[in-house]
Amino acid sequence: MSLIKNSTKDNSALPPSKEISEGKKPSPKLKAGLANFLAGEAKDFNPNLQPYLPQDLIGGSLPHILGSEDEAVWNAASQACGTEKVHYKYSVDEGRVWYLACPSASMASNPDSWCPLAAALPGNSEYWDKETVYIYEQEGQASALRWDPETGRMQVFLGAARTILPRIQSMDANFVTINPDVADVIPWRNRMLKTELLSRAVTRMLILSGVSVGALAVLILLISIISLGVINHDLSDIKKNTDNAALELVESATNVMQSDSIKHMVRVQQLLDKVALSNGYLVRYEVSGNRVEWSAIVPQGLASTAIRDTTFRVIEAGRARTFAPKVVGAEDGDNVRIDGKR
Repeated sequence: MSLIKNSTKDNSALPPSKEISEGKKPSPKLKAGLANFLAGEAKDFNPNLQPYLPQDLIGGSLPHILGSEDEAVWNAASQACGTEKVHYKYSVDEGRVWYLACPSASMASNPDSWCPLAAALPGNSEYWDKETVYIYEQEGQASALRWDPETGRMQVFLGAARTILPRIQSMDANFVTINPDVADVIPWRNRMLKTELLSRAVTRMLILSGVSVGALAVLILLISIISLGVINHDLSDIKKNTDNAALELVESATNVMQSDSIKHMVRVQQLLDKVALSNGYLVRYEVSGNRVEWSAIVPQGLASTAIRDTTFRVIEAGRARTFAPKVVGAEDGDNVRIDGKR
C-alpha cells in the first residue's frame, strides 16, 4: 500500500540522514547579485518569487562534467523545448546533472515565479530518495516527479489534478506532497537574460569609469590653472644664472677655437730665414704647452752669428727677458748644434 505524506514530514517516515522539516522556518528571501548592483538594477530585483507550475515542464539528466553543467543543461533543454529561450534549473548528485526546464514563453503571465518541483531535485531541500514520488498541485493542475525503478530515469508527470493524482497514487511507492511555504526557493535560470544583465553591467561600469576619468582630468586641469595664477614665479635669479652660463659657454668656445699654430708658423719661418743666413738649417721645433724648444745645425765659424740673429727679447709681467740659444755639441764635419728655448 502506498504512503502519502506532506512535505512537513514526521520523524517516523523520515530517513535518518534527512533534516526534519516539521517546524522548519521559511527559506530566506533571495538577494540581488553582484551583476544587479553593477547594472544599477538592485532596486528592481524582486526577492519574493511566487510558486508557479509551468504547463510545458520537462525534466531529464545528463552526465556530470565539472565546469560545463550550465552549458550542458542549456543545450539539452533547448533541444527538448525546440527553442533557445528556455528557463531551467539543475542540481548535481551521484555523478549526474538532474534538471527541469520549460520554454520561456510559458512564463509570460508569471515572470517572477519559481517551480516548487525543483525543490525535489537531488540535493535540494525536499528530496528524500529516488524511491519516493514527489507531488505538487496548484489551481487544478498537478505534477509529479519520480525515478523509474528499472531504468533510474527521472520522469515528470504533468496534467489536470483529477487525471494525474489517481494515476500517481496507483503506483507502489511512497509519496511526498511539496509545500512551497517551507521548501527552499529555487529560482529559474535563463542564459539570455543573464547575458543581457552582464552586458548592461559592463556598459554601465564603462560609462561610470569614463565619467570618473574625465572628472579627474578636469580637476587636475583646474588645479594647474589655479596654481599658475596664485604662485609667483620669481625668474630673475634663473635668468641671471642662465646668462652667466651662456657667457661662460661662449668664452669656453672662443678659447677652444683659438689656435697658436699661425704664431708658431711665423716663428718657424723666422728661424729658417735667420739660420739660413749662417748657412745652417733648422732640424727641430717642438711645442709643449707654453714651452717652445728648437735645434739648428750651423757651421762652427758662423755659430756666433746664428746665435746673435736668433736671440730675442720679450716683456713678461713688466720685466724684459732675453732668450738666447747656445751651442750644445759638435756635429759631422765643421758644424755645431745650437739649441734655443722659450
